[in-house]
Amino acid sequence: MEHTEEQTDISMSQAVRLIDFIDYREGSVVSRVIVNKKTGSVTLFAFDDGQGLNEHTAPFDAMAYIIDGEAEIIILGKPFRLKQGEIIIMPANEPHALKAVKKFKMILTMIKS
Repeated sequence: MEHTEEQTDISMSQAVRLIDFIDYREGSVVSRVIVNKKTGSVTLFAFDDGQGLNEHTAPFDAMAYIIDGEAEIIILGKPFRLKQGEIIIMPANEPHALKAVKKFKMILTMIKS
C-alpha cells in the first residue's frame, strides 16, 4: 500500500467541494491536511478498494465522516460499516483500524483538547 500526503491549497474564506478536492489513486491511500492547528486537525482521505490503515491508537478523539463510498471501521475489535453521510467517533487511546469495503473518501476531524 502506498500512502501519499498532499499539501492543501485551500485558503481561508473559500468555498470548495471537499469530495472533489482529493482523488483516488490505484492501490493507495491519499491524504490531504485541510486544517492543522495545535488544538486539532481536519484531514481529507481517499482509500482505494481494499486499502486501509492497520490497527493503531491516537491520543485524541477523532470523528470520521464518510463523504463517498463505503468503509469498515473497527473499534476495540467491533466492526462498523459506514456509508456516505455517516459518522463515527473513534475514542482516544482505543485501538481502531479502517478498510475500504468499496473505495471511499472521508473527513477525519481530530480534537486535541
